[in-house]
Amino acid sequence: MTALSQYERLESTGLWRAAPGEQRREVTVSFGDATLVIADSAGRPLTHWSLAAIERVNPGQRPAVFAPDAERSETLEVEDDIMIGAVETVRKTIARRRPRPGRLRWLGLAMSVAGVAALGFLWLPDALRNHTLGVVPPAKRSEIGATLLGHMQRLTGPSCRDAVGTAALTRLRARVLGSGSQIQLMVVPGGVPTSRSLPGGITLLNRGLVEDYEDPAVVAGYVLAELANNLSSDPLDPLLKAAGLRATITLLTTGDLPPEVLRSYAETLVSTPPAQPDTDALIAQFARAEIAASPFAYAVDITGETTLDLIEADPMAGSTAPPILSDRDWVALQGICGG
Repeated sequence: MTALSQYERLESTGLWRAAPGEQRREVTVSFGDATLVIADSAGRPLTHWSLAAIERVNPGQRPAVFAPDAERSETLEVEDDIMIGAVETVRKTIARRRPRPGRLRWLGLAMSVAGVAALGFLWLPDALRNHTLGVVPPAKRSEIGATLLGHMQRLTGPSCRDAVGTAALTRLRARVLGSGSQIQLMVVPGGVPTSRSLPGGITLLNRGLVEDYEDPAVVAGYVLAELANNLSSDPLDPLLKAAGLRATITLLTTGDLPPEVLRSYAETLVSTPPAQPDTDALIAQFARAEIAASPFAYAVDITGETTLDLIEADPMAGSTAPPILSDRDWVALQGICGG
């Protein structure tokens, strides 16, 4: 399903220029959930653009020229009217959702912020951040997550999109998280040490989790670990902590975070390992999913010394766990990045 419900799949051709001065090349453009995927003639992804950040370089002209951000270091020319209309629809929808505070709203907001600030300088950052976490809507979280993903993929490489492997990844998500889960799983070629969760329900998995292990319980365990972390701590919270008070106020008042904040935080996500979830909370997730915890525990620590509690409390110890994936699907998932 794409970002627009009327399309199950939307593709067109286009001319992509990776940097100023480089030659344009013909590409395939795919309209996805939160990104515009640009792939070569063989179907290999070249880059992902966040739909929330795309800008139109030449409004009203044909062919339409788009850029992934205000820097316009890359460009994409599209002649297909349906694709142009779809991208413009998303851009206009996002623009309508962005708050446009008037004078009274600004005055009221300024008085509110001043009043809160008077309660204590040390108390304000945590209180303001917690308030912001409570009012940021799902659509904005998805936009932030997609923008972070776009920045991260410059370091991780574009997400792996082999068709058979992607279908197997979808079945893994349903088996581990439930068929109604809204979380998007993506396998990336590198960058993230193991796994990472972004705001808006995006979980990135390093390709090594599917290529370097014989048991799908390992990658399933990392998915469950991210879920346990997200249930105990909002994925947007560490971003706001890193962004600081000024950026938090900007998000609260305008609905946007400064581009440099997102770019910097994307680099942080790539360079730091994920937090370890609470053991009891993680065991509860393994029990709910009926997945053995020991393969994941030994993947985290081959000696089992630091994950002994998880091994000893394995909810599937002494019993046969339901299959996670068929052998065929597991082999397909292991090849999602093209071998």
